[in-house]
Amino acid sequence: MRASRPKVAIATAAVAALALSGCATSERDGDSGGSTKDTLVFGVAGDPKVLDPSLASDGESFRVARQVFETLVRPEEGGTKVSAGLAESWTPDAAGTTWTFKLRTGVKFHDGTDFNAEAVCFNFNRWFNAKGLMQSPDVTAYWQDIMGGFAANEDPELGESLFKSCTVKDPSTVDLAFNRVSSKIPAALMLPAFSMHSPTALQQHQASEVTGTADDIKYPAYALEHPTGTGPFKFKAWDIANKTVTLERNEEYAGEKAKLKTLIFRTISDENARKQALRSGDIHGYDLVGPADVGPLGTDGFNVLTRPAFNILYLAINQKGNPKLADIKVRQAIMHSLNRQALVDSKLPPGAKVATQFIPDTVEGWNPSVTTYDYNPEKAKQLLAEAGASNLTLKFHYPTEVTRPYMPNPKDLFELLAADLRAVGITIEAIPLKWSPDYLNATTSGSNHDLHFLGWTGDYGDAYNFIGTFFDRPKDEWGYTNQPLFDLFRQADTTADAAARFEIYKQLNAEIMNFLPGVPVSHSPPAIVFGKDVTGVKASPLTDERFSTAEFKS
Repeated sequence: MRASRPKVAIATAAVAALALSGCATSERDGDSGGSTKDTLVFGVAGDPKVLDPSLASDGESFRVARQVFETLVRPEEGGTKVSAGLAESWTPDAAGTTWTFKLRTGVKFHDGTDFNAEAVCFNFNRWFNAKGLMQSPDVTAYWQDIMGGFAANEDPELGESLFKSCTVKDPSTVDLAFNRVSSKIPAALMLPAFSMHSPTALQQHQASEVTGTADDIKYPAYALEHPTGTGPFKFKAWDIANKTVTLERNEEYAGEKAKLKTLIFRTISDENARKQALRSGDIHGYDLVGPADVGPLGTDGFNVLTRPAFNILYLAINQKGNPKLADIKVRQAIMHSLNRQALVDSKLPPGAKVATQFIPDTVEGWNPSVTTYDYNPEKAKQLLAEAGASNLTLKFHYPTEVTRPYMPNPKDLFELLAADLRAVGITIEAIPLKWSPDYLNATTSGSNHDLHFLGWTGDYGDAYNFIGTFFDRPKDEWGYTNQPLFDLFRQADTTADAAARFEIYKQLNAEIMNFLPGVPVSHSPPAIVFGKDVTGVKASPLTDERFSTAEFKS
């Protein structure tokens, strides 16, 4: 899952922090139509950016979307494999470029309209025919990551769209045609960005009328007030001032109905405040448990669930702004200077491990034979001297006011790695910035950044979703062009035979670790926790937890 990387802020989400005292009393005591038996309040680290997942790229927006919307295919519960969603089956043609989806029948959107093949094509055509700011990478990030371009590209740097057309065969059968074979299909269609929306609601609330400018994007009412899917929960309210999103059970849901009547996501940005809110009963669970809290919470009887490590924390090196960073010896020196094992041992949860490459070892294509770089400060100093960079000064950005699954305490991580870099003679200029939008703007655009932390939680179980997302084309975050590497990515993506594709992924991982665009730091198993009386939720490596199965033990 993309670390939320908009280059603009959503003005409507800029609000003062909510005081925690008494913030959930009404839900706990049943004074607002709910009780602890049918209302669950879950603490999250940040606000959603938008409620239309087609326009989102951040985990908190997707967390809400996964309860409200459904996709044609979805991850198996607690895993990464493709399983049935709104489609019961899917088969490719002989060429592998047209996929036929047989749809579930009897499904309705929250506004009472029918889900059918026409609705599927309406959604795909909405994305494909996007115009104006809808073509901004800050608005339709996932469409561009997966599909590339649009029906009529307005930016000459956009390539041909992977998606070609959608054809209604009958009310419950639809053909999705693509311009080439791609490893991303059908797995990428599990992404919340490809959720099915009510065509009626999309039209009624002008869902594609994104206005403003590239520096001040304004989202339509649909994206902020009227998300309309087919999921087990319906949207009720987004109280920006009180930092809550409230969902209610969809009584007309076509599948097994949610056990909860009401689900509330409450933003509590501070990790310790989330813990205290759980212990006091103000909330019934929260995400991103601090590594030091996993054991004590479990010992005290709370329901701590550990997700499998399906992520990567990396230190990005931007070659564009500082010419010294374009020297491979300098990048190798940075790698050798960092004691990543000490960071894992002291700052990350049990089960975390040092990364040797930019994908976890559970993903096909992981290569046990890539070049590795041991912690060797003397070698780092030698390489810097050879590169004429013994007096190197680097701007090191790190985020504040955020916790991510792969990055539990950014300031602590920064201090450890900055000390390592200073120990080999590199002068570090610390630049702490608020996560959204300041940090994300600074590190994913322009060239005024040398080093920075970011990471990724996988969207589905394919290596391209990790390394392709980072390195398959020029990006401002890294600031380099490597056409042979880009060409190899293209070859991998268009290789239909899985075994052959995995071998290309291994080659890519080797090439990446020789070129060294950044430092893969670690993989972490993040934890999620629920109250002592809450059960029914299964941890997901993709953070695809399903709250419809949550319930309170009697």
